[in-house]
Amino acid sequence: MTNKNHLTTSWGAPVGDNQNSITAGSRGPTLIQDVHLLEKLAHFNRERVPERVVHAKGAGAHGYFEVTKDISKYTKADFLSEVGKRTPLFVRFSTVAGENGSADTVRDPRGFAVKFYTEEGNYDLVGNNTPVFFIRDAIKFPDFIHTQKRDPKTHLKNPTAVWDFWSLSPESLHQVSILMSDRGIPATFRHMHGFGSHTFKWVNADGDGVWIKYHFKTEQGVANLAPDVAAKIAGDNPDYHTEDLFNAIEKGDFPAWKLYVQIMPMEDANTYRFDPFDVTKVWSQKDYPLIEVGRMVLDKNPENYFAEVEQATFSPGTLVPGIDVSPDKMLQGRLFAYSDAHRYRVGANHQALPINRPKNEVKNYQRDGQMRFDSNGGSSVYYEPNSFGGPKESPENKQAAYPVYGVAESVAYDHNDHYTQAGDLYRLLSNEERIRLVNTIVEAMKPVEKEEIKLRQIQHFYKADPDYGKRIADGLGLPVPQEAL
Repeated sequence: MTNKNHLTTSWGAPVGDNQNSITAGSRGPTLIQDVHLLEKLAHFNRERVPERVVHAKGAGAHGYFEVTKDISKYTKADFLSEVGKRTPLFVRFSTVAGENGSADTVRDPRGFAVKFYTEEGNYDLVGNNTPVFFIRDAIKFPDFIHTQKRDPKTHLKNPTAVWDFWSLSPESLHQVSILMSDRGIPATFRHMHGFGSHTFKWVNADGDGVWIKYHFKTEQGVANLAPDVAAKIAGDNPDYHTEDLFNAIEKGDFPAWKLYVQIMPMEDANTYRFDPFDVTKVWSQKDYPLIEVGRMVLDKNPENYFAEVEQATFSPGTLVPGIDVSPDKMLQGRLFAYSDAHRYRVGANHQALPINRPKNEVKNYQRDGQMRFDSNGGSSVYYEPNSFGGPKESPENKQAAYPVYGVAESVAYDHNDHYTQAGDLYRLLSNEERIRLVNTIVEAMKPVEKEEIKLRQIQHFYKADPDYGKRIADGLGLPVPQEAL
């Protein structure tokens, strides 16, 4: 009787023997005519794509977003157009610095990337679990990440490089303080907030714009891990966060987040006390309160990790009408870098993969490229403009303009107060939280080889708050530098 579920080669032919290779006799050499063996080995050698340089280790899930408040006066984005409207989505959570096999429970920011499959195309909101970042200009990003990776000589993490860079980049102080606090090690992906971090622009149907910031608030409550518990879990179960997310969804305990935005009138950007496009700073919620938008629920696990989580590609440049970018220099750099990373890592046609493919029909003149697996545009016209009825631009969907001041040159941010918000954060902590923060920083700085780096970093902590700097100096057995006093 013929087996209907027979094993086949990659070209669809049935395999007669998958247990033994073809040899010249029982002890002879393996023959090159065993094309099934050659195909298996060759494919196995190519099963890995390059891992992400950052955010390599991650977990993902499918779900939906539902609008709960009418915000149509602020944005014409179709998926936000009416209360009750649901949009399917895919989320990928991740650590930042570690490799694909690294532990989930290390002290590190977490990536919080959301792909909305809207009726007007995909919208990617590519954020973190912190509202700020270490740097504010993309030109510093490769250098920063080099310090978080392995030393090229020892192939070990290098605390001296980490703190040398941070001490010479005082804009990092706010994020460093968050990272070293209790929030630096979330208990699970489900028990952390998410942020767009950058400033974005919303535009309504009348062409009026506002600046906005995104805040995802976890409905599970915020929970963190103590360092000793996190270290033990890292050794016992390095995939702890991945497993927790999968198991929660599998048993029907669907995690959810409420989405809020802060909204700033366009003209306030010129007068606000901090540069609103500086991603190392937050906007006070007293100045710009949170406004509810909707609710995100994750209710379905991936069927295949590689196809859905590993091949999922996100970019802050994946936008839809009604949502636009800002002059945030870090965001501007990411608009190129993220999509370019996917072209290298997954391929030029990564957007056509099922996990990345938009729900609406794609109509453009992009053709060919490695692994083009759809109809490649068929026999339709392949250039524009044309006289054959091909798709044309829709002027009403042009990116909205915003005023630009100055001349084209290498220009720094106008505001250099890197200490007020870091100090405010420190003063918001309880004494017990301050003790844990200081102890974490002291232990992290002890291995630093150069005393001048430690002293320089202590100055930054002291300028944020004298008590902050003095406690760290005492913990390291060093004086507070005179320059900070």
